[in-house]
Amino acid sequence: MNRALYLAGFGYLAICAAVVTRHRAPRAAREPVAAAVRFDGPAEQWYAAIKPFCNAVEVVLAQRRHPAPGTVEGRGFSAACYALGGKVDSARAIIDRLPAADRQRAAGIVFEVAHPVADAGDDRSAGPIMELVVDYWPNHYMALYHAGMAEYALGQTALARSHLLAFLSYYSADDGWRRNARDVLERLR
Repeated sequence: MNRALYLAGFGYLAICAAVVTRHRAPRAAREPVAAAVRFDGPAEQWYAAIKPFCNAVEVVLAQRRHPAPGTVEGRGFSAACYALGGKVDSARAIIDRLPAADRQRAAGIVFEVAHPVADAGDDRSAGPIMELVVDYWPNHYMALYHAGMAEYALGQTALARSHLLAFLSYYSADDGWRRNARDVLERLR
């Protein structure tokens, strides 16, 4: 009788061990997805691979695990990724570490990445990014426009007025952008 109980006990332990082993295997496979992404090649390919991780939750870890190429383009795309993730101070720090002659080029990359966000009508999200671009490229008329519109949306009238007036001084086409800037300036009076 004792043998039967021992066999039943060992059988139960074997089943428990199998269940535990089976449930441990998927945990090891649950590594963050960023660890599986490959980043070899030029900066554009690096950005294409990391872009899904350019959000507030994953941007820091993804870039720590897979740093951008050390080129000006790589730094520009890295700054753009941080900016899209809401880490504008980190984006600014990346650009500030570049030689002064390369900062405008990196800011231009940030603009190109963030411009579709602003054109989609999300000036509030794009505003801080556009302000970053204006800091390094003060006469970038579209960054001035989007920064001004974002500041207007946030009730920052003095900044909005300043950026929109600067936009109008650089942009002369008589189109919807210019008319919209003039309308907003009229409302600010």
